[in-house]
Amino acid sequence: MTAEPTTSLLADLRAALPDGGVLDDPAATERYRRDEAAWAHAGLPVAVVRPTSPEQVRDVVRACLRHGVPVVPRGAGSGLAGGANAVDGGVVLSTEAMTSVLRVDTLERSAVVQPGLTSDALRAAVAEVGLWYPPDPASSSWSTIGGNVATDAGGLCCVKYGVTRDYVLGLQVVTGTGELVRLGRRTAKGVAGMDLCSLFVGSEGTLGVVTEVTLRLRPARPAEQTVVGHFDSVAAAGAAVAAVAAAGVVPSALELMDRQCLLAIDAWKATGMAEEADTVLLARVDAAGAAGQAEAEAVLAAFTGAGASWADRSSDPDEAEALFEARRLAHTAVERLGPVLTEDVCVPTAAVAEMLVRVQAAAREHDLVVATVAHAGDGNLHPFIVVPAGDPDARARGERAFEQIMDDALALGGTVTGEHGVGLLKRAGLARELDGPVLAMQRAVKAALDPQGLMNPGKVYG
Repeated sequence: MTAEPTTSLLADLRAALPDGGVLDDPAATERYRRDEAAWAHAGLPVAVVRPTSPEQVRDVVRACLRHGVPVVPRGAGSGLAGGANAVDGGVVLSTEAMTSVLRVDTLERSAVVQPGLTSDALRAAVAEVGLWYPPDPASSSWSTIGGNVATDAGGLCCVKYGVTRDYVLGLQVVTGTGELVRLGRRTAKGVAGMDLCSLFVGSEGTLGVVTEVTLRLRPARPAEQTVVGHFDSVAAAGAAVAAVAAAGVVPSALELMDRQCLLAIDAWKATGMAEEADTVLLARVDAAGAAGQAEAEAVLAAFTGAGASWADRSSDPDEAEALFEARRLAHTAVERLGPVLTEDVCVPTAAVAEMLVRVQAAAREHDLVVATVAHAGDGNLHPFIVVPAGDPDARARGERAFEQIMDDALALGGTVTGEHGVGLLKRAGLARELDGPVLAMQRAVKAALDPQGLMNPGKVYG
């Protein structure tokens, strides 16, 4: 944009927002340029806006539409696919100031929240009245509800309790035409018209900006029981995952950490896990009373039957929590080894063992360190591809491994992204996963709801 149009746009944005709501100095715009996907391109925005109400979001979008300027919605910037990265000459719309819990309804078991609220803050608020919000991404202490809606985030509990989509009853959004509208419902059932609310979940900001979310809640659950298994290979751990499913047990969490991941965690936190196992499985069950005891025993038997070198139920709640905390810190631990390209493929449960083997084969073929954690119970793997800084040849090998892992997942009947979204990094993978007519349908929907093509352009569909 030339200086004169930029000045006019900034004037309109400042008229729409309170003092301090528009940032255009280089230091500020630099802070909001990208998410956690270090390898994804990020442009330079002309401004960052921080509205505090749905009406302010609407007014910002309308100002951008008048000036033909792209809008990039942003939550906490915790994404791992470049979905919140700025575009040159655009406006980054941050919802970080919209953090209120607007209503909690104990009778209907629902909550109405603003998009900038973190997952942990929501959980804490509803726990005070005996309720629980299940989706729990590893970044739950800082990722936001709006961002989770945008990518349909999951987390450790989703093997039993589902992902964000399963809890979104209604949305208030500003569309790509600048309209402030409500989608969905508050009732337990409803089939009045097409499900436009679900259409927005997982759309990664390409259709509009989420300004309010109505979420389904569950009653607080019994205390979990933890089962730990050590395995001599990822293949054996994968077989144990299949054995748990075959036993008919649906754990509340079933997480995997491979040897490279254990080594990275040990180098940082000195847990000693890498000295005891090649691969670790962490399972939790949360049925009450005798049913919970039976589930824990069934998981333990599945681990042992699949060849665990050691497996046991954890009798120490603090020890169990420390193990799961290590799992949550895995990405940060691996990042200490060098720049990381994060995968997010998902395969059928029966293919988990084979997919883990293929990830290790890709690491060997491309001469790279690949550390894998997984929501193993639902087949969602996160191979972290580590590339030494300043090594362009290694980066090229890492990019080839990234594409190969996606192709392997597709060959096994899986998908290129389970919960992180397509963003910038997985556009080519999306094109390989979806048939041409299906991609055309999705692009037609975007064109209808964002006719100027200004909502998060370049993401998902290219």
